[in-house]
Amino acid sequence: MSTKSEGTLRRIAHLDMDAFYASVELLRYPQLKGLPVVIGGARREVDEALRRAQGERPLGQIPVDAFPRLKDYSGRGVITTATYAARQFGVGSALGLMKAAKLCPQAILLPVDFAQYRHYSQAFKAIITDIAPVMENRGIDEVYIDFTLVPGGQREGGRVLARLVQKTIYDVTGLTCSVGVAPNKLLAKMASEFNKPNGIAIVFEEDLQTNIWPLACRKINGIGPKTDEKLKGLGISTIGELAQRELDWLIDHFGQKTGAWMFDAARGIDNRPVTTESEPVSMSRETTFERDLHAVRDKAELGLIFTRLCEQVAADLQRHGYLGKTIGIKLRYDDFKSLTRDQTSDVFTADARTIRKIAGLCLKRAPLEQRLRLLGVRVGSLVKAQP
Repeated sequence: MSTKSEGTLRRIAHLDMDAFYASVELLRYPQLKGLPVVIGGARREVDEALRRAQGERPLGQIPVDAFPRLKDYSGRGVITTATYAARQFGVGSALGLMKAAKLCPQAILLPVDFAQYRHYSQAFKAIITDIAPVMENRGIDEVYIDFTLVPGGQREGGRVLARLVQKTIYDVTGLTCSVGVAPNKLLAKMASEFNKPNGIAIVFEEDLQTNIWPLACRKINGIGPKTDEKLKGLGISTIGELAQRELDWLIDHFGQKTGAWMFDAARGIDNRPVTTESEPVSMSRETTFERDLHAVRDKAELGLIFTRLCEQVAADLQRHGYLGKTIGIKLRYDDFKSLTRDQTSDVFTADARTIRKIAGLCLKRAPLEQRLRLLGVRVGSLVKAQP
């Protein structure tokens, strides 16, 4: 594995915030700490009613019994995240709220608050870059950090610096995170899962056989359910078993690109740099309806939602300084089948009306006899807007 300079080990950290959305909500409602809490669905009247009913009482003093319960939910929403107490019941991200209610009916249900999550996301990332400036943003709640040349980044394999980052984030925000430090991004991401929550794990190159090879192949970021199923069909369940296969054998079964990547990944080889800038290829907004909507009978409601999505995408583009040329829609029908349509504009744009007009043309090319459960708008082929 590559090093920055002679005698300097490459030390890459993957930092993952612990149950991020749920943890942010517990800052607002500390009385719910240790209880099963589920975050999901849109803001509903019951949530606003809860706050109004409490009058001037601080949010942190609202009685636990006053909060909405998962058993009382009805709708089409899905879970965004859940506290660790809720996860013990098999409740987790992307599970339908109605299904989750059968597993953990007593869970407290809170709506998502993306503005608050973005605020805390920016806060913890600012703390990191103050300490270790080479940081790669991987989403709202996780980052890669290059510790290699940062003062203290080599001490105890990076543990000292990881502890400093972890403690500073907690002291400033009240949020916990888990950190894995390893020779590269691939191993660091795996390591960050070893001691969750609020843990630190250090992996060296010589730890590959003892710490990494016994793990399931799915622990490699990039091996999904279908590939894992195929590997199991070929008698391969662990990363160690994958590492025993020859390069030619893997290429024969998985193709040139994937086979070569799997050969390296099983051996802990990953030379990707930590990149501080990454240009988005597209921006999109979508929403899942509380009930299935019909293009004719619910035309007015769908029209309002469609316009709002176009306005939100336009606002995202303008806020981040991009223009787009390829505009498209995404539909998911009541039988869960999905469809996309797109069209390329003559000019680059971030204008909501233009996006709405072209997205509308895409919509006219889509079958609309079935009821819809999801609608999305996407703008691609992005370029930086001129200042």
